[in-house]
Amino acid sequence: MAKVTKRRGRYVLDFYDNRGKRRWKTLPDGTTKAKAKEAMRDIEDLLLKGVYLPNKKVPDFSKVAADWLEQKKANVRLSTWNMYRGHLSFHFQEIDGIKINRISTATVEKFITTHLNSGMNIVTLRKIIVTFNQVMNYAVRHKYIDYNPVRDAERPKGQGEEDNESIRLLEPEQISAVLNAETNPKYRALFMLAIMSGARQGELFGLKWTDIDWFNSQIHIQRTFNNNAWYKPKSKTSKRKIDIGPAMIAELKKWNRICPKNDLDLVFPNEAGKPLDHAHVVTRHFWPALKKANLQRIRFHDLRHTYASLLIEQGENIKYIQTQLGHSSPTVTLEVYAHLMKPVNQEAACRLENTIFQTTGCKMVAENGLKQDGEL
Repeated sequence: MAKVTKRRGRYVLDFYDNRGKRRWKTLPDGTTKAKAKEAMRDIEDLLLKGVYLPNKKVPDFSKVAADWLEQKKANVRLSTWNMYRGHLSFHFQEIDGIKINRISTATVEKFITTHLNSGMNIVTLRKIIVTFNQVMNYAVRHKYIDYNPVRDAERPKGQGEEDNESIRLLEPEQISAVLNAETNPKYRALFMLAIMSGARQGELFGLKWTDIDWFNSQIHIQRTFNNNAWYKPKSKTSKRKIDIGPAMIAELKKWNRICPKNDLDLVFPNEAGKPLDHAHVVTRHFWPALKKANLQRIRFHDLRHTYASLLIEQGENIKYIQTQLGHSSPTVTLEVYAHLMKPVNQEAACRLENTIFQTTGCKMVAENGLKQDGEL
């Protein structure tokens, strides 16, 4: 049973820890009985939650982070693990030596503010906060702390703005220019499929001829190839069927007739019959094609963004766009592409009026630019 006693003029907290081991904690000289009882209540609260540890055994943030990183190695892709390791190596020096149970919401918010004031890109900071959050969740699971302070911290404002600014899209005429600039049939088919399917680069590199449904005009995403390794799709929604049109099917059939046979049955193999290399594709073919078409450099991933933007522009249902892109939910799609949605949609308002009131007034406005009745 926990109790407060007094020995040699100082208060002592006498209790049993969660493992049944008897412990004593001598409080500093001058501590009042009220303060001693308050300290005892704090310990009893920790014991009740099962997270009590003697101060000497409470690990620093760096120790918990290292243990978490080691545990993640077997559960995530190498590229993701390297990102986590980079975050922990370069961005957490200010809290590495802090005891894990001394990290509060205020500590987290100070961490965020410090990095914002240093000029860090907001998208990068958001990723670092995700890492921070996972480390603290690990600490909760292992009973070092009873709650995760990152969850309550105020996040940086303007999420996604920098990410949106970094997205560069191709217009329809620019797409034609790029495809016409690429004379190699393999890379022309690759670039065209990237634009017409929105598939990720690794998904295209891992695509096999058996993944093409010629009858239903679809490609089936079954795997991905990244950083010299094969992976299953990132999530259930990443494993999907993507619709493609007749022109794309014709281009793939044209390439299929001359594609070198390879043991992996890849649609886009390299000269050795293995998956393509990202750097080779971009520097030897993609960027040169952009230059030949008199266009500025963009990322290969921007072809996926171009696909999404064109679907949005032509008014496709957001749920359909989400399933084609392989996002986990329409919310994710909206977070990435909400800035592409039209801020004004008079046609939708007119269709609503025409449906309810059985009128054609809005049609006249749209066609003739006339003012509706009652408009000043």
